[in-house]
Amino acid sequence: MITSQILHTTLKENFGFEKFRSNQEEIINTILNGNDTLAIMPTGGGKSICFQLPALLFPGITIVISPLIALMKDQVDSLKANGIAACFINSTQTETEQQQHIENLKNNKVKLVYIAPESLSYLDNAFSVLTISLIAIDEAHCISSWGHDFRPAYTNLGYLKNRFPSTPILALTATADKATRQDISNQLNLRKPTVFISSFDRKNLSLEVRPALDRVKQIIDFIESKPNDSGIIYCLSRKTTEDLAEKLSKIGINAKAYHAGLDSELRSKTQDEFINDQCQVICATIAFGMGIDKSNVRWVIHYNLPKNIEGYYQEIGRAGRDGLASETILFESYGDLIQLQKFASQGQNAEIQLAKLERMKQYTDALSCRRKILLSYFSEIVTENCGNCDICKNPPAFFDGTIIAQKALSAIIRLQESEPLAVIVDFLRGSKNAYIYEKEYQNLKTYGVGIETSWHDWNQYLIQLINLGYCEIAFHQQNKIKLTPLARKVLFENEKVQLNTVQKANTSKTETKETKTKVVANSLFESLRKLRYEIAKEEDVPAYVIFSDAALRQMEINRPMSEEELIAIDGVGKAKLEKYGDAFIKTIIAFQKDKKVKSKKESSTYKETLALYQEGFSTEEIAAKRKLGLSTIMSHLAKLYSDGTSIDLHQFISKEEVNLIAAARLKLEKPAALKPYFDYFEEKIGYEKIRIGLAIIEKEEANT
Repeated sequence: MITSQILHTTLKENFGFEKFRSNQEEIINTILNGNDTLAIMPTGGGKSICFQLPALLFPGITIVISPLIALMKDQVDSLKANGIAACFINSTQTETEQQQHIENLKNNKVKLVYIAPESLSYLDNAFSVLTISLIAIDEAHCISSWGHDFRPAYTNLGYLKNRFPSTPILALTATADKATRQDISNQLNLRKPTVFISSFDRKNLSLEVRPALDRVKQIIDFIESKPNDSGIIYCLSRKTTEDLAEKLSKIGINAKAYHAGLDSELRSKTQDEFINDQCQVICATIAFGMGIDKSNVRWVIHYNLPKNIEGYYQEIGRAGRDGLASETILFESYGDLIQLQKFASQGQNAEIQLAKLERMKQYTDALSCRRKILLSYFSEIVTENCGNCDICKNPPAFFDGTIIAQKALSAIIRLQESEPLAVIVDFLRGSKNAYIYEKEYQNLKTYGVGIETSWHDWNQYLIQLINLGYCEIAFHQQNKIKLTPLARKVLFENEKVQLNTVQKANTSKTETKETKTKVVANSLFESLRKLRYEIAKEEDVPAYVIFSDAALRQMEINRPMSEEELIAIDGVGKAKLEKYGDAFIKTIIAFQKDKKVKSKKESSTYKETLALYQEGFSTEEIAAKRKLGLSTIMSHLAKLYSDGTSIDLHQFISKEEVNLIAAARLKLEKPAALKPYFDYFEEKIGYEKIRIGLAIIEKEEANT
């Protein structure tokens, strides 16, 4: 009998984890008892363990059916790094290579084999002599035409249950609504499957929706603020991926395009470079990403509106698979909506796809916690706001927008409900462009009535009026804006309209590229990351296969300096300890020694500054004598003061300035860097005073 202790021992020795994630142990026990299972687990929720661990305990072979052959090598490399015998068989291999793998399967030299549904025929002749203990079907939503990524090759997998009636089948997917779940079970011929639905709540992912205004600049600013973090930008069209990648490359960002129209060799090369941390940014269509195990994707941006919530949630789930904080941004625009509606209306199951697109639009228009909306879509109800989405962080403020609404609705009437949104905004703003003059709109009564309001704000107010039902887009009539019966109440019956204050596009950078790079370069995490990259390059595997970012962060915090301490880190199993333990322990010890040397040097330089200060020299004189900048001397005094040295810092700053800095500190949510304060005060309070003020404030807090 396989006990819980055996499962936990296997988990730690082979995968390096002390405990199971939600539902993992229950799913594994269900499989070990021979039952068919359908597991719905979010990306990063630990689906692979659910079949990889049972594979080690079963006597026979586990077959893993996966849709993308380009990713199989990475998954097999990860298993081999953990000391687990695995292989993949697909069309990229020679007949000799395929036959060698099949012989290894027959001789019980391999526990897991990865294969694409199109390649199952390679195993036909071997099935009769192989002991198949488990069949795992990954990305199982691909079998359902109700799902968001239907693939015809999956529809043939129903025969597996008939051929292996006593072998348990595990179907896994990250996103499936009720209709898709039932369809998966029916088409795979699962027999009374046990269904597990893990929480879809990925708390480590921040959620943000932004207006699609000047999005290229917004994206550049965002990426430059995190120069060592890799991310994915999802685009609607192939052309957009190429144009965006080119724009990013021109300013020095290592970005590449990925889409199904590229040569397969180039696609494979691009994907490998991204997985191996040789390319920072991938601009891709949804052809990219399924099944990617890269655990250190720190952000995902949607350049265009996604087609449905299932696809959106799976795509943002490719960020932060290691559990560390990661960011997601979605740019919304009505142009995208129009294009997607056209695609959906012409495709399979048009009515369903249009309904799902409408739910996606409702999500972007939301004025309440976004995570609640996502979770409720997957039938998971939460009552508390998440605190980690743009709505929770900046709740919308409402105001009486009746006058604004009347101006906008009147303009639509004057233009005879015959123009799209952009022209209405130009008309309200009194624009003097060729189209306005060609139509002689400048002669109409309400032309320019909204000149005092920016183009951006008018655009957003009109979108709100559409969402509130006062007007609508006639998609079948070149997107003309039409009034609804509700508009009459505003124009003629004095109905009040509540609008929410327009949020400006968030394009600020919290740190300069130079500052961020300097901070990271001096950290133990960066030293460990460099070592990991060198080992990965030698072994020709992705860096995360060696250790995840989460494991490196734990090493940075715990500073393990022995094998006993290192194996206590999550993600360090027996095989990895033997292969990599010595190198990582040596790096940590060397970093600690170097840190002590630097600490002594810092202590010495602070003492020199203090001695001169106590002799009565001014800060300017100390800076001149020591040939250091004034800001450096002030930082020395602030540090000495914080450490308990008796120094009167109030002589360098007024009480009013300290109070201003204290108020800014609360409003900015206590940022670690000084630049947010500097920007907040519009450069009117210098860095030296900000540093001194913070030292005084923090000391007072510590003493209360």
